[in-house]
Parts: sequence; structure tokens; C-alpha cells
Amino acid sequence: MRTGGCHCGAVRYAVDGPLREVIYCHCTQCRKQSGHFVAATRCEAAALTVTGGENLTWYAASPEARRGFCRHCGSLLFWRREGGQGMSIMAGGFDLPSGLAASHHIFAADKGDYYEICDSLPVYQGRD
Repeated sequence: MRTGGCHCGAVRYAVDGPLREVIYCHCTQCRKQSGHFVAATRCEAAALTVTGGENLTWYAASPEARRGFCRHCGSLLFWRREGGQGMSIMAGGFDLPSGLAASHHIFAADKGDYYEICDSLPVYQGRD
């Protein structure tokens, strides 16, 4: 069981099941909506329990996906593909120790021009 939540504590969550390794996404949407690149893991939606869900606001980031954030403090928490069975969760929202590890970078072709990807993880110019 791993737990986490937003900055102000209005939204909390628990995951009772496996989590995917963290993927760093450098796409334009992630950069614009988070202020940098996104680090996210993923679980099956059925494994996620949210308390304070009334404090979540969902934004249709594209016709394919929505992003969930706290309506009070603005913390970006979730990303979900329309009709998908999984829920991506922003890695930074987990309580420590998270036990998470990163696996690779995606959409590196869209990354900001103000930083370099300097770790040894695989880098994909598009989705993968």
C-alpha cells in the first residue's frame, strides 16, 4: 500500500496494488500543465482509493485524456486516458519513502530548451 496526496491535503489517495515504474514525459502538454516535465507512475484504476474526491477537478487536456488536480492548491495528481482501465499518478505526490524508480523518458523531441536529459535512462523521441 502506497499513499499520497496534494500539497494542501484536501485530496489523499492510496494504491493497493502494483505500480509501474516512473516514466518522465517531456511532451508539450505535460510541460505546459506542470511547468516542467512530468514524472508519473500508473496503477489499475480499481487499485486506487481517493479521499477528498470532491476537491478534484478534471481537465480535458485532449480528446484522449483528462488530468485531475486539486481545486484548492492546484496540485496536478492524475492523468487518465478516456475509456482506459489505468490511472497515471504523478510520482511527486506520493508520501516518502515511495519505493518508486524511473525507467525512461518519452517525447524527448518536445522537451524544453532550458535543460538537458543527463541521466542514463533510455530516451525516446516520441511515445516509445
